[in-house]
Amino acid sequence: MIDTIRYDPHLEVVEILDQTKLPLEKIVLRCTTEGEIAHAIKSMQIRGAPAIGVAAAYGVHLGLHRFTGTEEAFATAWPELLDLLRSTRPTAVNLFWALQRLEQVVEEALLTRGEFSERLAIARQRTLKEADAIRAEDIEMCKAIGRCGADFLKEGETWITHCNAGALATAGYGTALGVFRAAHERGTRFRVFVDETRPLLQGSRLTAWELREEGIDATLICDNMAGSLMAAGKIQGVVVGADRITADGFVANKIGTYPLAVLARYHRVPFYVAAPASTFDLSISHGRQIVIEERHPDEVRSFGARPTAPIEMPVYNPAFDVTPPELVTAIFTNVGALKPPLGASIRERMTGLPTRPGPQARPAADPAA
Repeated sequence: MIDTIRYDPHLEVVEILDQTKLPLEKIVLRCTTEGEIAHAIKSMQIRGAPAIGVAAAYGVHLGLHRFTGTEEAFATAWPELLDLLRSTRPTAVNLFWALQRLEQVVEEALLTRGEFSERLAIARQRTLKEADAIRAEDIEMCKAIGRCGADFLKEGETWITHCNAGALATAGYGTALGVFRAAHERGTRFRVFVDETRPLLQGSRLTAWELREEGIDATLICDNMAGSLMAAGKIQGVVVGADRITADGFVANKIGTYPLAVLARYHRVPFYVAAPASTFDLSISHGRQIVIEERHPDEVRSFGARPTAPIEMPVYNPAFDVTPPELVTAIFTNVGALKPPLGASIRERMTGLPTRPGPQARPAADPAA
């Protein structure tokens, strides 16, 4: 299994596989500060909602590990640390879910008896334990998601996936790709078409690499080829990951997911979403409430370091779109498959989740919501 992120307790560093270098180079970053973690998240050296949550959790621990000031100074530094990590990627709800868990751990530790230095030492120990727990939980949730989705993938079928929702997007194993991994482990024969996923090519750079590493039969296509494959009757299913799912079942995922869902509905191809419980945001109901990250125009104006458009050309570059629940056949989760009506299924099965894990959009952020 690909090791996306891990903490080395001997060197006291967080090791992250740099996904901006794949598939040509396999480089491991060694982060020693919360600032380096924040930069890795924002620059997409680590990406994918579950993996971002794990990274943020370790970022909190690094911040506490480095702090040497007074209790008064900590009262200022602590919210600044949380704000630094919260500001990295606004759409991925796992980030806020993980930070909420770490915030509670630290605040409980600081309420224990003793000098501030003693209480801070307890907080450091507990944050590392909690970050390790989040990482381990994510791997187990992904394996459960994989088993759930593999029940739907039949012998000889061909499915499409978009972006990268594999081991690289999680602490390990993957969500959408976890379905393929689990089916492959069972001996099911199937084929995968991989959308390249413009503009950052997570499909061609990351998913194609992952599937080849696993020995899974996969073929790379341009994003605009999916419809022709469906029209030809060559696709029996679509499965994608998610960065945030609302209480009513609106799914925020990598840009290009929504048109893929529309194509699937028109051609009567099942459209599945694979996500852990930590991706559900029960504090909001509609897709309009999701903050949609917009990224730098050069990601669209360039191909790698080479410009492919006029330098001053205006660009619209949202990182995500929102797919409405009526286009989703089922959501594969670590507690089973959620089926329509999704709102009722989510509220019934996803109990006990944080009610305010992330930011909300003020105006409608996405025209597909």
